[in-house]
Order: sequence, then C-alpha cells, then structure tokens
Amino acid sequence: MAESSPAAEKSPRGEAAPSRVGPQTASPARLLDWVFSLPFLLAFGATLVLFDPLQRLARLFGPRPHEIVVGWMQAALVGACRLCGTRFEVERAPGVRPNTPYLLIANHQSMFDIPIVGALLFTNYPKYVSKRELSQWIPSISYNLRRGGHALIDRADRAQAVDAIRELGESAQARGVSVVIYPEGTRSRSGELKAFKPAGVITLLQAAPALEVVPVTIDESWRLLCHNLLPVPFGTRIRVRFADPIPRSAGNDPAHILDRAHDEIEETLLRWRKR
Repeated sequence: MAESSPAAEKSPRGEAAPSRVGPQTASPARLLDWVFSLPFLLAFGATLVLFDPLQRLARLFGPRPHEIVVGWMQAALVGACRLCGTRFEVERAPGVRPNTPYLLIANHQSMFDIPIVGALLFTNYPKYVSKRELSQWIPSISYNLRRGGHALIDRADRAQAVDAIRELGESAQARGVSVVIYPEGTRSRSGELKAFKPAGVITLLQAAPALEVVPVTIDESWRLLCHNLLPVPFGTRIRVRFADPIPRSAGNDPAHILDRAHDEIEETLLRWRKR
C-alpha cells in the first residue's frame, strides 16, 4: 500500500556492509490454506468497499473523524487476517505511548504492514509516504492516501518526492500525528532486510525535529503474500516490535539516527530468528 524513499541511492552505511538478515523460504501451498483463503479475501475486500463511503462521510466533519474511521478500517483489516489463522505477537516498549506523535522507521515486508501498524497505533494516527500510483482505483486505500494527509511521491522525480516528504513532516509535527517511513524503498518479498536509503528519513528528521524516532520491526508478514494471495498461508505468525523511542536534540546527526534504527531492527530480526 505505501512505499517510501524518493530515489535509489547509497545508504549511509555504504554498500560494503550488507545486512546480516538474509532471505527466507516460503512453504508450499496446502489444502488448508485454500480452504481459509476465500473467507479471508471476501472479508478483506468487503472491508475496503465498506469503508470507502464511510471515510468520505467522516471527512465532511474534519480530519480527525476521518482518521478515526481509518483506524477502524485498519483494525477491521487486521481482524480479517485472523480468518486465515494469522497470529500477532507484539512487543511494545513502555516509552511508546498512545496519543503521542512519533517518526517511525520500519522495515517493510508486505502491504499488510500498513494496517497492522495503523491498528496497533490507532491513537497515534500514523501517516505514510506512498508512491503516487496507489492513490487511484483502490477502494478506501486510494481515498485515504489522497485526503488523509499522507505524502504521495513520484519516485522518478526526486525534487517532488523530497518536497512532499518535507511537507508531511512539517504537517505531522504541527498536528501532533505520527509518520511511518520505510527506508528500504520497497517491500522485501522474502523477509530479507535491505539497505536503508537515507534521503526520505533525513528529510523527515529535518522537517519534524520535535518528533522522537521509534524503530519498528515487522517479521513474517511477507508470508501472507508468498503465493500472491492464492492461497494465503494459514496460521502465519507475524511479529511486531516498537522499540524505545530515540530522543531528539539539536545535535543529533540524522544519519546516525537512521543507523541506530537500522541496527535495532536488524538485531530484533536476528533475535527472533534464532529462537
């Protein structure tokens, strides 16, 4: 649904230091997967269709009613995932509080990452950096991207992308809402942690200097799409971790903050996969 980073460029770590988190292998499809895929897909699609007019109605009353309806939609989408046996294990540091704006730096494995984070951070009202193509023809999703205060970027136009991300950061800090950015630039289809591209994150950090940074780790969500939804694997376990916020100060180096977030995500993935 949402993918970030305006241009392909070298990570602040450089290309010589690849991540220690490599790709994983998908399991073959089973009969059980096919049996539970249909109710899941029907519920997921029906949720998107239902919440499209509800968002438009809520938007008439202002941005906050719209954000609340979007939060309900994301919770409903996560609930639909449970129809195919999906389980969620969530680790949340005590410092991550409700009703608090953050800049969240996350790895990205699946389109399902967006509703998962949105549902878990309902009262933080997260906004996203998304490629412009997603703002058309997708029920609920496209309307939310156009009218919900997100950054729509043209990944072929670096200047436009940077400007849109800067406006998002300034708006989020002014309104007291959160921003989620995926520095890998696109989702990892096998769970591999890719190098982080710094431009979008650095732009956000400079535009919203008051927002603390929360590293977010998501794992195994890629498995829901390993067969392109036909079928959806039954019983997938998805792990999510919201790490302790990284405080901000005038002397913080944005590249160092990005490295800290990358290290936090990498170490969490390694810890989970050693179990």
